[in-house]
Amino acid sequence: MELMDRLSSDMKSAMKNKEKQRLNVIRGLRASMQNEAIKLNKELDESEATAVLNREMKQRKDSLHEFENAGREDLAEQTRFEMDVISEYLPAPLSNEELESIVKETIQEENASSMKDMGTVMSAVMPKISGKADGSQVNQLVKKHLSS
Repeated sequence: MELMDRLSSDMKSAMKNKEKQRLNVIRGLRASMQNEAIKLNKELDESEATAVLNREMKQRKDSLHEFENAGREDLAEQTRFEMDVISEYLPAPLSNEELESIVKETIQEENASSMKDMGTVMSAVMPKISGKADGSQVNQLVKKHLSS
């Protein structure tokens, strides 16, 4: 898998350059991916690896919010650094226009006309965006287009 190879290469570079923080984040990502591979009992494909990265990013976002609310700027700063490293491995996010286009297209494909069709539209959109957009953002767009 390309992503695991890239993580291994970057891990070696971080060791050589004595970037301890970066090395710890990369090791954690590799461990999460290896645990997921063990859980699924197979080697991860790119979409599964991206799902692991998205899960790690979501955990950091939740933690960051909690640290900021608690006034722990030291932990918030560390978490921001980890998020920056993780974002290097995630696919480029879709722009709002691209995402809106995908949502409109899917609504037409599914012949959706009301909020009753929201589940159908969401389940059709999510595989198309696979890690390139936040689910809550997609949810808002689908609601907007189905209610109008």
